[in-house]
Amino acid sequence: MKNEVLYEDNHLIAVNKMASDIVQGDKTGDTPLSEIVKSYIKEKYDKPGAVFLGVTHRIDRPTSGVVLFAKTSKALARINKMFQEKTIQKTYWAVVKDAPKNPSGELIHFLRKDQKKNKSFASETEKSGSKKAELSYSLIGTSKDYRLIEIYPKTGRHHQIRVQLSEIGCPIKGDLKYGFPRSNKDGSIHLHARKMAFIHPVKKEPVEIIAPVPKDALWQFFEEQIPE
Repeated sequence: MKNEVLYEDNHLIAVNKMASDIVQGDKTGDTPLSEIVKSYIKEKYDKPGAVFLGVTHRIDRPTSGVVLFAKTSKALARINKMFQEKTIQKTYWAVVKDAPKNPSGELIHFLRKDQKKNKSFASETEKSGSKKAELSYSLIGTSKDYRLIEIYPKTGRHHQIRVQLSEIGCPIKGDLKYGFPRSNKDGSIHLHARKMAFIHPVKKEPVEIIAPVPKDALWQFFEEQIPE
């Protein structure tokens, strides 16, 4: 677990989530990342009682990358406010088969979530029950068969990046739900929460957290291409 910790102080802890992990408990009954992190903190600091850990946001199970937790209730309240006010900058990487028509741009859709199918559907016009989804993107890498897109979400809708890229003909590698023809062997999709940047809620200092990509040949090929 300690190898997956990307940042830690008295107030916050950020970890690099593997694609198989769930952030919070769900109907599968699998041990969530939040409980794994609590166990790590309890053991590291030899804490006798229950460990406080606040979940500040979630990323989809088949997605990897930065997940930020709060270690105190004060930090949790402040981070939650920062997410609401959109002062936390998130950067994602996605591997797709075909390059987008425009190498960079902004996508705006209206998304409607189907609870039963656990899937979101996009339209270009507002419909009943839909929510506006916005992101900007840039094509930043190319391999023989795939392209790497960097994404900067401006909203945090259900499956937003997955459905919006699919809408422009760029479904994410391995994402059967949104139109990629083949799954990845490990059940992951090639979507990675690469970076998170914000002003520390207590120390008031800039924080930038970068998550190394999964141990996968294609991911590592792209990571080597991109200077940080």
